[in-house]
Amino acid sequence: MSAPAGFSPEIFIKEMKSAMEFVERRVINRSEVVEQIFLALLMGEHVLLESRTGVGKTLLADQVFAMFSGARTFKVQASKEQQPDTYFGGLDIEELKKGRIIHNTEGSLIESEFGFIDEIFDANDYTLRALLTTLNERALIRGIQQMPAAIHTVISATNYLRISEITEALLDRFLFKALISPDKDPFVQYQISEQYLKASGNVIQPEKKISYEWLKYASTIIKGEAKDNIIAYSPEMVYFTNLVIRHYEVQRNRMMQERPHEERARHKDFYISPRTQAKALDLVRGLAFLKGRMTVERADVSRLHYLLCTSGIPSEKALFQKSFETLSHLYGASGGFEQLSQMLMLEEILRNFKSDPALLKKPVSELEGINVKRSLVAWAKETFGSADADLEQKRRLTEKFLAPIQPVTEDLKQLKLHLEKEIKIVFGHDGEPFGGN
Repeated sequence: MSAPAGFSPEIFIKEMKSAMEFVERRVINRSEVVEQIFLALLMGEHVLLESRTGVGKTLLADQVFAMFSGARTFKVQASKEQQPDTYFGGLDIEELKKGRIIHNTEGSLIESEFGFIDEIFDANDYTLRALLTTLNERALIRGIQQMPAAIHTVISATNYLRISEITEALLDRFLFKALISPDKDPFVQYQISEQYLKASGNVIQPEKKISYEWLKYASTIIKGEAKDNIIAYSPEMVYFTNLVIRHYEVQRNRMMQERPHEERARHKDFYISPRTQAKALDLVRGLAFLKGRMTVERADVSRLHYLLCTSGIPSEKALFQKSFETLSHLYGASGGFEQLSQMLMLEEILRNFKSDPALLKKPVSELEGINVKRSLVAWAKETFGSADADLEQKRRLTEKFLAPIQPVTEDLKQLKLHLEKEIKIVFGHDGEPFGGN
């Protein structure tokens, strides 16, 4: 997808921040949830809002969607009596007479970029199951009818959580979750009343709206699909991101065991799926992008709580921040990031050797250009006096490059062991290189 007319990252970011501020002024004391929703929009993901009745979930969703132009919005309140045609469009009677289920999707969720489903857990399991593929795959797949869906982001609201096999899968489709508690602070209530008097609880249309086409294109940047706008994410930062995620998962499970009465536990354990972990990388890129940067920094990882935690539950956010700070200090103060960078650079070289064994016969100098903190090529020249190493020298070079590294963490020890095994695989235990004949 090429950039739409007039698009520039700087202008788009300015408009997004302006829109967030507009919504925050309209929906009082919901700044974190508002930012979370805009991040979901930037990524093209879904949001689940949980609260008691009357706290403004519908107004929040409506006001957010009102900030964009050129997008169709589908709205429905779920109920147990509804069937999938409520969401996908009525059945074509003529096709039904022939025994085929074909939905007329005009005006349905399928042909809408934005969606709001109120009281989603009131829907029956049959309907929720039908929604799973549509929300995740952005497609309508019902019998012989298969067609892409226009869906970009769906916001759903609920007053309660209903846990079953189907709803558990549905919850995984809503990457962003927020618990909105009623405001009891007198000044906050005063601000809410002021806003009500101005608009009687209705949506206020902004003077300027963001083009949906701009939002759609920005999402391709975040997902790494826009070739003309690439957000750099270094290997060591990717590795560190995954370490933080897993550290938080372990700490959450420990807290559930030690203080089960404080946890809103839906399951016996806390689990971050590989899908969520992969999407976390998109979020980190999105956070960097909104800061006006095309390079991910460690500070961006510190805000992953928007995805991994339920907004509105301070204990979850605090625990995540503790996980991030613990690992950030451990790797930053001990030289762990430097070790990680060096070993991942070596891992990339070994991976290239495995994928293309012909590289084993070429000079090390041809590997120059890899973006690392300390070039292996420079190290080869320093060690051997030349970068034009033969096969045996390459083996010795990789071993000697790795040997002096004394891992400062258990994770780095495991990485070093992995690389030692990879060196043996690539160069062969008996001198026969990987892929040799």
